[in-house]
Order: sequence, then C-alpha cells, then structure tokens
Amino acid sequence: MKYIKDQEWVLECLNESNLRIIDCRFSLAEPEKGKQEYLQGHLPGAVFFDLEKDLSSPKQTYGGRHPMPVLEEFISKLENAGIDENKLVVAYDFGEGAYAARFCWMLQYLGHGNVYVLDGGYKSWIEASYPVTKEISAFEKTKFHFKVQPELLATTDEVKEVVEKHLNNKILIDSREEKRFLGIEEPIDKKAGHIPGAINKPWMEGLNERYYKPAEIQKQRFKNLDPAKEMIVYCGSGVTAAPNYLALKEAGFEKVKLYIGSFSDWISYEDNKIE
Repeated sequence: MKYIKDQEWVLECLNESNLRIIDCRFSLAEPEKGKQEYLQGHLPGAVFFDLEKDLSSPKQTYGGRHPMPVLEEFISKLENAGIDENKLVVAYDFGEGAYAARFCWMLQYLGHGNVYVLDGGYKSWIEASYPVTKEISAFEKTKFHFKVQPELLATTDEVKEVVEKHLNNKILIDSREEKRFLGIEEPIDKKAGHIPGAINKPWMEGLNERYYKPAEIQKQRFKNLDPAKEMIVYCGSGVTAAPNYLALKEAGFEKVKLYIGSFSDWISYEDNKIE
C-alpha cells in the first residue's frame, strides 16, 4: 500500500537517521489523554502532536470543530521536530487510524511525498512486544521547504457550488456512520443530517480491527464511483474523513479532496441547506 506501513517495516527503519515518527494519540472525550499516554510510553524517537493544539486551530464561528491550523505555526512545529521535505515520516495513533491519517493528509497538503500511517497503531505495536520508551527525543531544527497542494483541500465555497449547481463532475462523500448521515441521531453537532447530494461511505468500513483493508478491498468499497470525477470527503470535523481520503487514494482515485471544515463548518452558515 502507498500510504500505510506495517509494524515490521517501521521496526526495520527505527534506527534510520532519516526517520521521524509522530505520535498522534488523542481522545475527543479526554483531550489530555493522548499526551499523558505519550509520556507513559511511545515508539522510540516519537514526537507528540496534539490534534487540537497542533493539528487544528482553536474553534471559531466558522471553520468547524477542528479547523486548519495556522500553517506557519504548524510548519514551525514540524521543523522543531526535525522534519523537512526529505525526511521519512510515520504517524501513528492508538489504532483508530483517523488521527494519524489527519497528520498524513496535512503533510501531503504541504507537498511532503514520504509520509505514512503505521498500520494497527500503538495498540498493535505493544501487542507485538515491539520496543517503546519514555525518553523524549530532541532533534536539530530543520528548514521545511514546503509547497502547498491546493488540489487536496476543498473549501466551503467549493462545496456550496457543488450543492447549489448540482455539479455532476464532483462527488461529496460523507464519512460518518449511517445514523448521523441520515440524521437519525447527532451526538455532537447542533444540527442533524448531511450536506445535500452527498453519499455515505462510513470511514470505519475501510478498516478491520485497527488495520486498513488492502487496496483491492478498498477498490470494492468504492466500485460504484467514477474515478474520473473529483471526490470531496468530509465527516463531522475533518478528522475521520482522512482515513477515507487515504482509502480512496489506495484504491487508485487520483482526484481526492478533504473538506476540512466538514459538516460542523457547513452548518455554521445559517443559509446552508441540510438533507
């Protein structure tokens, strides 16, 4: 697979000086839990990146619950972690796949072509009795020569155009579970339902017990979609849509964008319609 690496591959690369490992563990219910778990043990050399403090900006009126971070600040944090455009980067979370995928997408958005998600996450790593440490690694600061890839990011205006003009060359993919997509229940956002015209491809169906399903199975998941069209994936706040972004890329889809504001951003505009 192009963006997912297994534990054995990462284990073999652990001592390479060009490798940087990012710990993205996080709990929406307990925002400090990820950092606490990192301090209790992590992969050797891993640097911690927090979903809300590092991979997002603070929530505002618009932009959703996990808006894009200020790029200059995010890039500075990458440089402090010893990451530049030439480093081999592997991100992991506890095994959900979503938080690491968010980091992976963000690096790709900055033009980094050598970033991966650790399949199975931290839980599978420790179950395999692979090495962990409490040691906090420090790296020499780098200079990251980034090049933003705007074709990976869908804006609110673009999504609105798809909805209002009924564009048939773009497909909106809602990555949330079916009950939230249908508006049967909504445990987080103020409004229930989905963006008009979107189809439902729950992100968790792309994984099997913490492991990403192989590329051939991902192709089966999306077999009813036309790869010539542009795919715009979203979820509640731009986090769990990231695994679907990776899954579509693994399935061979070339034109895939992430609507990072997602449904929580969409409903922040009073005139935006909901199905």
